[in-house]
Amino acid sequence: MKTKNFLVSGIVGGIVDFLLGWLFYGILFANVFPQPEESSSTMLYIFLGCITFGLFVAYIYTKWAQITTASTGAKAGAAIGLFIGLFYNFFNMAMVPGMELQLAALDVGISIVMTTIIGAVIGAVNGKLG
Repeated sequence: MKTKNFLVSGIVGGIVDFLLGWLFYGILFANVFPQPEESSSTMLYIFLGCITFGLFVAYIYTKWAQITTASTGAKAGAAIGLFIGLFYNFFNMAMVPGMELQLAALDVGISIVMTTIIGAVIGAVNGKLG
């Protein structure tokens, strides 16, 4: 595994995740999903979570899959997004009172779209770094 590829593509992927989360959950679907409290520590933890997810995807791409193109990264990202979205929302359905199936299905769809884009970016960055 190339450590430089892992770190750079993971951080770039995490930043893309943060920006896409702001777009999807903070703007496009703000009236559908509950909004976090406005505080610097909340945003810090959301940002750190996004960086962690970017590093997770980058680890898979650089360590196991050797993904170095945007198209392959997008395909793998869609699969990762599907499984992460299902995993997260099945637990929410079990644990969060009032969680509705329609909201969970929408969140899975958003997860697929976001991780497809994140995966494409990470794959492209890996390819550029060589």
